[in-house]
Amino acid sequence: MVTTKIMTSIKSFCFNLFQENTYIIWNNATKNCWIIDPGCMNEQEQQKVFNFIETQQLNPVRLLNTHCHLDHIYGNKPVAEKYGLQLGIHQEEVKILNAAGLSARMFGAPVPEEIEPSYFLEENDFIDLDGVSFKVLFTPGHSPGSICFYNETDKYCIVGDVLFSRSIGRTDLPYGDYDTLIDSIRAKLYPLDELTEIYNGHGIPTSIAQEKRHNPFVRG
Repeated sequence: MVTTKIMTSIKSFCFNLFQENTYIIWNNATKNCWIIDPGCMNEQEQQKVFNFIETQQLNPVRLLNTHCHLDHIYGNKPVAEKYGLQLGIHQEEVKILNAAGLSARMFGAPVPEEIEPSYFLEENDFIDLDGVSFKVLFTPGHSPGSICFYNETDKYCIVGDVLFSRSIGRTDLPYGDYDTLIDSIRAKLYPLDELTEIYNGHGIPTSIAQEKRHNPFVRG
């Protein structure tokens, strides 16, 4: 399903053993796009991404990770090589990215191909998609360098595994911390406009308004 906003559109795919949400965001006018958290584990899943981009006549210009847990990075190298993209993450996620092989063996899952980040994104950075600005929100807790991409113009936020519909990200993995995650949600996400739609790493989208009223872990 493609969700069309005012200036941008979003396509989500559900991939791999962990049912991870991969996102493609593009500028409706220019057709330049970002690929966020490509969890495509095998060639068949990768081809779904490639075919969609070709069918929609999109031009990939960025590859981004909200965080670097195993299920969000399977497609990093294939996507980077296919489109000549550099990987952007938060610096605190390097240790998570480097531990992908160990994590895969722990879960009995395939090991993703290795790729190094080319640049780092920080709190309050702004990245531009042809005139549409996205603010980088630093939201650790689920992982040490989790970041979200907030589009104030079209009122949505790509949040990775920070906040789910009536749930929150797990904090029992290495470098996770429950109190830090709750603080991140309260300080960085809940102050956003209540109409802001939340596109997360697993499950269905939600909104700030819905979570402030109904999330049993973090009430607004």
